Amino acid sequence: MTLDTLAAATAHSLEIRHSRFLAQAAPATTPDAALAFLARASDADATHNCWAYRIGGDYRSSDDGEPAGTAGRPILAAIDGQGFDQVMVVVTRWFGGIKLGAGGLVRAYGGAAAECLRAAPRQALIAMCAIELHAGFDDIGAVHAALPAHGAEKIAETFVADGVRLQLSLPADRLDALEVRLRDATRGRVRLISG
Repeated sequence: MTLDTLAAATAHSLEIRHSRFLAQAAPATTPDAALAFLARASDADATHNCWAYRIGGDYRSSDDGEPAGTAGRPILAAIDGQGFDQVMVVVTRWFGGIKLGAGGLVRAYGGAAAECLRAAPRQALIAMCAIELHAGFDDIGAVHAALPAHGAEKIAETFVADGVRLQLSLPADRLDALEVRLRDATRGRVRLISG
């Protein structure tokens, strides 16, 4: 299954039995980025700022004072259920005077997060790889012509006595095709070293 991340931050609000819920979601590639979004999205005047993030195998959640397992875990389940990764979701609640019970809280927090993510702009996560490429001066043109067709981005370029060294980033699933194209275009003179 291909996972997605968010193309941009998004929000969704709803009211359940006089309590207001605001779900806010943003892409996050590191736990520090997720917690920085939490700091920005939280409202000190709200009753609860519950949250969860998933970044690959790394995940955390918080019920922020709600009964254990009624907020953070349902938010995380919404992230996973919608097929997202590298995402942080904060659901803020302003208590409206009517208790929802454990089941009601699970439905409210999980539902707010799921609806926020369902309507969010998605962006496919693509596994990238880093490689270093060594080419002689005669092959520089062929190398530069091949890179865009394979989604390769030049990170660094260093000219050396016998040619050029390039550091590249490209989608991992395009590496083999790039190797074949460069081998055919340069009669095997270009060397690739995976990073």
